[in-house]
Amino acid sequence: MTPEQKAIATGSILLSGASPEGVDMLLKAARLRVFDRGATIFLQGERASAIYIVAEGWVKLYRIAPNGAEAVVGVFTKGRSFGEAVAFRSDVYPVAAEAVTDCKVIRIEADAYLRQIRENPEFAVSVLSATFMHLQSLVGQIEALKAQTGAQRVAEFLLELSSCVTGECVVVMPYDKVLIAGRLGMKPESLSRAFGKLREFGVTIRQNHAAIADIETLREFALEDPANSWSKL
Repeated sequence: MTPEQKAIATGSILLSGASPEGVDMLLKAARLRVFDRGATIFLQGERASAIYIVAEGWVKLYRIAPNGAEAVVGVFTKGRSFGEAVAFRSDVYPVAAEAVTDCKVIRIEADAYLRQIRENPEFAVSVLSATFMHLQSLVGQIEALKAQTGAQRVAEFLLELSSCVTGECVVVMPYDKVLIAGRLGMKPESLSRAFGKLREFGVTIRQNHAAIADIETLREFALEDPANSWSKL
């Protein structure tokens, strides 16, 4: 691992609350894994023996339903960890993990982390923090599915990617539109209709770029109560 990659791992929620000495010892036993786009990191049902921190690129977690449909559970990028809870229980992964871009991940063996928990209790607090973050993300997804229209979910997605506070902004979408649709609980054709709807709010899509005429206008639309549209009829 390079110093930059070690800094990414150290700054992750999984390790940020632990002592520098403990983190250094843990990372000495960790390994950097490189995956090409589309490569499998682990499979659903595989024995969980490691935790991962994304050092570069994007990774998706997904489940395959009995009917063969794919349900995207989460998409993770630099500094985010995954696989914590099941690895500590010696359980199987309830999801599969795939590199959606060329990526690098830091693999930490679960046994090595458990040893650090026994010696340094602050590691346990860090695991709880990371698990809570995953839970909070899932709750947010459920809330969005129930309380927002498809176009509002897409608007929220663009706002999360944006670094602008006011005015015009251009957002680069980090992965393909099929995955964006899956991440937002939509069909690809529904995503296309949502992009069409967002043109009314100053959003223009060109390949993997979204040009936003005014961030505040888009933010207001994302936060609008969907029930308000009925009162305008």
